[in-house]
Amino acid sequence: MSTLFNFLAKLSAFFSKTFAFWVIIIAVLAFYCPECFKFIAPYISILLGVVMFGMGLTLSAKDFSEVFKRPLQAVVGMVGQFILMPLIAFAIVIVLDLPKEIAAGVMLVGCCPGGTSSNVMSFLAKGDVPLSVTITACTTLLAPFVTPALFYVFASQWIDIDPLLMFKSIVKIVLLPIVGGVILNALFRKTVEKSIVVLPLISVFAIIAIVAAVVAVSAEKLATTGVIIFVAVALHNCIGYISGFLLAKALKFKLPQQKTLAIEIGMQNSGLAASLGMKLASQGAINPIVAVPGAIFSVWHNISGPIVANIFSNMKNK
Repeated sequence: MSTLFNFLAKLSAFFSKTFAFWVIIIAVLAFYCPECFKFIAPYISILLGVVMFGMGLTLSAKDFSEVFKRPLQAVVGMVGQFILMPLIAFAIVIVLDLPKEIAAGVMLVGCCPGGTSSNVMSFLAKGDVPLSVTITACTTLLAPFVTPALFYVFASQWIDIDPLLMFKSIVKIVLLPIVGGVILNALFRKTVEKSIVVLPLISVFAIIAIVAAVVAVSAEKLATTGVIIFVAVALHNCIGYISGFLLAKALKFKLPQQKTLAIEIGMQNSGLAASLGMKLASQGAINPIVAVPGAIFSVWHNISGPIVANIFSNMKNK
């Protein structure tokens, strides 16, 4: 059994390190052969639920303790995530004069909480990992309430939005799986600790499948709008990194916290954005193209994240 776990740990580490490569390859394949991947679309919510359940398995009460130990830093991260990023997204949408459905998709990404990959990037950047985990956990738990409200405020001018429907969707695919994971971790901690090595592997395959499904369903429109969506997403992500870093620097936080806040604010839960877009589209609420910015963000931030983490890891306090 230990041999199997060692093998899975190595396999998990390999796919985690090469995540960006695989997600790009699958996205390209889904674009050129959409019929090969469209069958995944009905299972997107389940796939994200699996990722969120895995996140819950890694959480415990102590992961929220930084809110009480360092409330200012934690609150700055949450405010940056839920105020700065939506405002940045809105500014980009207006400046680029994006079509309404694409604009709504970019705003959906901007209104989502932080992604779990930010915790890994904070570690690689030699940042403040406990703070990173706390901000991600808190914004994720706040998402059912904050994300629908923000999305309605910013994007209802372009598409019809039912905040209650969004709330129910986020509760089902985010909140309940995370709570279930936390409870399982509390009850069977030793067993969970042994099996936790396979979680990155499962998460990688789930996110890749989500990206493939979204690209496949929207391949036709991507052919004409892909470039402008990529530009909007890349700008959103990079401006988020810079804004988070400068905000933390202006507040005179130490360098590890500056790195972490830059990463936490810049990286979104793009899987949630893509899943929400497809979920709402399946219910006839919106066009599937709204999910595409989330899918492209998944590809892009797995390229930009390691680059930023590498730059940060070589920064000195002086």
